[in-house]
Amino acid sequence: MIPITLASTLTDRTRPVLDGRFPIPGVALTHLPGEPEDIFHRALRDQAFHVTELSMGSHIVTTARGDSPYVGVPVFLSRAFRHNAVWIRTDRGIAGPADLAGKTIALLAYEQTAALWVRGMLRDQHGVDTRSIRWRIAGARIALSPPPGVDLAPLGESVDVALTAGRIDAYIGPRPPKGALEAGAPVARLWADPRAAEAAYHAATHFFPIMHCLAVRKDVAAAHPWLPMELFRAFTAAKNASVHEMLMTNVLRVSLPFAAYDAAVQTQAMGGDPWPYGLARNRVEVEAMIRYAVEDGLIAESIPPDALFHPSVLDAPDPGP
Repeated sequence: MIPITLASTLTDRTRPVLDGRFPIPGVALTHLPGEPEDIFHRALRDQAFHVTELSMGSHIVTTARGDSPYVGVPVFLSRAFRHNAVWIRTDRGIAGPADLAGKTIALLAYEQTAALWVRGMLRDQHGVDTRSIRWRIAGARIALSPPPGVDLAPLGESVDVALTAGRIDAYIGPRPPKGALEAGAPVARLWADPRAAEAAYHAATHFFPIMHCLAVRKDVAAAHPWLPMELFRAFTAAKNASVHEMLMTNVLRVSLPFAAYDAAVQTQAMGGDPWPYGLARNRVEVEAMIRYAVEDGLIAESIPPDALFHPSVLDAPDPGP
């Protein structure tokens, strides 16, 4: 049994591995729970974990540059539609996505996966020239030089302060800005009905945007080349069990009153497996993410999706729940 530290958020997709229901053969696992921002920072700065949940945006950038300390496993622990992540000042004449052209928009990090997806959607679905936007950054996980032709600079204050004071026109981020929660604040979501926008986006693209993957530190993968496949098998089995349990509606397995309804809607829209793992079932989506990274100036040229993942798991199948 080899001792392995694994850093991840706690979700219905990870708990069945972490509580021992789906053990990883040959591994004595120590789980280090946390929130994504802290996990990514420690993983990318200090290589602090043997196995980690990792931002796909950062993973694409560091892999393309050749300085990634981790190699991926196509276990996509986090996915999220991001139309709900775009917040605007309501006093700037922004009536729709096209009106973001030429505006000043804050991000937590330029390479953040949520921002990568939103910029890609703005270009592909709405024809927005994202290089006309002034991007202001509140932080960064990795060293990044401003891409040529991109107006990228530090924000110099918190997003909440800048948005409330009107020094930026919009914000893209996974958590609502505090100003949006204050009564009467001139801040609102760009899409008034983000769920409808996200459903339409999925129907048009069949993408359920990938946010995070599982990754193994390269020295650990080199010493134990069987580990990536065992991780894939355990986490895939855990996810499939979780999805199956969610669809069991005789007794609600999650504390959401309308879970049965939502599960039926989800099944109709996405089929019975909304959370596919494995590169084969996600190749087109990963290719889109790489293209977005090139268009954003995050990477100089495209890389094949295979470059992001350990060779042993490139053809690993996900049979679904």
